[in-house]
Amino acid sequence: MEGKSFLRLLFLIFSAVLLLLLTLLNLPHAPPSTAKLLEYRRIFQLKNLPNPTRHHAADVPRHPLDPLTVRELNRVRTILSSHPLFKASSHALHSVVLDEPEKSKVLAWRKGDPLPPRKASVVARANGASHVLTVNIDTSEVTRHETGSLSGYPTMTIEDMTSATWAPLSNADFNRTIVDRGIDLTDLACLPISTGWFGKSEESRRLIKVQCYSMKGTANFYMRPIEGLTVLLDMDTKEVIHIVDQGKNIPIPKAAGTDYRFSALNTQQMRLTNPISIEQPKGPSFVIEDGHSVKWANWEFHLKPDPRAGVVISRAMVRDPGTGDLRNVMYKGFTSELFVPYMDPTDAWYFKTYMDAGEYGFGLQAMPLDPLNDCPRNAYYMDGVFAAADGTPYVRSNMICVFERYAGDIGWRHSESPITGMKIREVRPKVTLVVRMAASVANYDYIVDWEFQTDGLIKAKVGLSGILMVKGSPYVNMNQVNQQDNLYGTLLSENVIGVIHDHYITFYLDMDVDGSDNSFVKVNLQREQTSPGESPRRSYLKAVRNVAKTEKDAQVKLKLYDPSEFHVINPSKKTRVGNPVGYKVVSGGTAASLLDLDDPPQKRGAFTNNQIWVTPYNRTEQWAGGLFVYQGQGEDTLAVWSERDRPIENKDIVLWYTLGFHHIPCQEDFPIMPTVSSSFDLKPVNFFESNPILRIPPNVDKDLPNCQAAASA
Repeated sequence: MEGKSFLRLLFLIFSAVLLLLLTLLNLPHAPPSTAKLLEYRRIFQLKNLPNPTRHHAADVPRHPLDPLTVRELNRVRTILSSHPLFKASSHALHSVVLDEPEKSKVLAWRKGDPLPPRKASVVARANGASHVLTVNIDTSEVTRHETGSLSGYPTMTIEDMTSATWAPLSNADFNRTIVDRGIDLTDLACLPISTGWFGKSEESRRLIKVQCYSMKGTANFYMRPIEGLTVLLDMDTKEVIHIVDQGKNIPIPKAAGTDYRFSALNTQQMRLTNPISIEQPKGPSFVIEDGHSVKWANWEFHLKPDPRAGVVISRAMVRDPGTGDLRNVMYKGFTSELFVPYMDPTDAWYFKTYMDAGEYGFGLQAMPLDPLNDCPRNAYYMDGVFAAADGTPYVRSNMICVFERYAGDIGWRHSESPITGMKIREVRPKVTLVVRMAASVANYDYIVDWEFQTDGLIKAKVGLSGILMVKGSPYVNMNQVNQQDNLYGTLLSENVIGVIHDHYITFYLDMDVDGSDNSFVKVNLQREQTSPGESPRRSYLKAVRNVAKTEKDAQVKLKLYDPSEFHVINPSKKTRVGNPVGYKVVSGGTAASLLDLDDPPQKRGAFTNNQIWVTPYNRTEQWAGGLFVYQGQGEDTLAVWSERDRPIENKDIVLWYTLGFHHIPCQEDFPIMPTVSSSFDLKPVNFFESNPILRIPPNVDKDLPNCQAAASA
């Protein structure tokens, strides 16, 4: 995904490879040799690697949780080059990230202290096996080396994905099929599609499926699928195992009306509102120290990019207005996994059950943010520094932005009625701090916001936009569709069906509310009946608190007519009046999976069986779908861990929350989707002695810029 975007890189590779092959090799009848393809791959990847330093060559770590620097990644590469495992002819590094120090050491560290030993956690493929290694950068030693014993493979590398998209061009049958469909090879765009897992026939080799589209006449090739054409590929050898072509009677949808680029819309452009910008004449109120430590208002936290999770928030602390002390809220929070099953069981679609973090790398898919559009003025941008498959460091520029948001919202207010005789009108504006990342996982775009409020609340929000994955169809109007036909979606345009699908985003939330030892409490609202003659009322609601003793007690399916609050409390810390301090999870709109629990995709995505889970802290249990998700069978998921039913009362615990969306596509989603969002909150509950923003001042004219509107026409 080097360069401006993953898709643009695919287009560059495709164009270059196709032109070269067509010119030199007279395709479709003369496929190149594997050696030739490998040489082309090396040339094109070198040309498209981004600047490996981009002002980061001199970076040094200043916090125990700082990500690996360019220097450190180069050092890891050098250390591994002398290891016997990597002297093999074929190997690739699938992940090189900081091996975080023990939690106790991080909690004890203070600015100015020496850093704990810097170590790298490496996931690699070599000699046909998956390997997990720990590299001590300070001592130049490999201190741990384990071979993966569970099913599944590591997250794909960029090189895996890009090379898979053009590997079918080495197959003469594939080229003939494309030409027979009436498509010029130079108009071809293909995508690497993870296979899921559907039985023993798919074991013992890394497989990927490739499906293709026509780019002729539009940048939005997703709307022009070559329906029914699927190539099964060995990802390691690039061998085409077989080709399925079952859509010869389905036309390729038209290009007209599919382009979404502003430059391509010409006379169709429209401006509905005047330009708007929030100005900060004194500059933003936040600072980012040492590259990753964020300080804003009453919050401090550590922020870093991650190739798998995207954004990692650590050591989130809020300042108590009464004592002035910084108090722990969350040790670590991030997007652990995304599960996206499509609801079409036919041959070209049944396997589309993506795990976007574990298969593709949510952070690897993060694209540079667009100033003034993705993020407002005065935003701060943070780059990601990652390792390519050969260990070479590269930079994902502007991967994260940090900015203050003010949208006219109200922090708190009260006005007195005239009947009291008191002329009171007190209002406080709400200004928040947002940490944002946008990932373009091929067609879909995810916008992930972590929003911090001065009242102590943390909001995690996910927005969905981008382009639907659509299915080609012979139908141009619903009046052609027989009642018994199952479209598996919605006819969006002529010959285009948007397939029904779900999105599940599971968050890892290591809550440390005023310390590491916490408990999970379900506060259930129950209806109570009054006794005869007790009251004019017949019923009321009572809050019943139940402390979860073990993991199974904390498995929660949200129910509208069985409402509860879900608290993480510190039983050893109490407020002045005796309530345990805590935070609660406040769910927004969400969805639950309706798939059969024995359906292979749901076995792999079993972490979506509940909306809330609580597990004891275990540094090896961070990825809800397991460490090796690709072609995994689901034996190393959050659901499996939780079945151990370990004690969680007054322990260091991790809360997991799944945000869900059902998506039945509609015509308004064509050709590109307006953003739809959902969120959940982590809200203080008896954490403070009173309203923590009681004493903030209101806005007054003299504090604000005096901007004059342009004269009306």
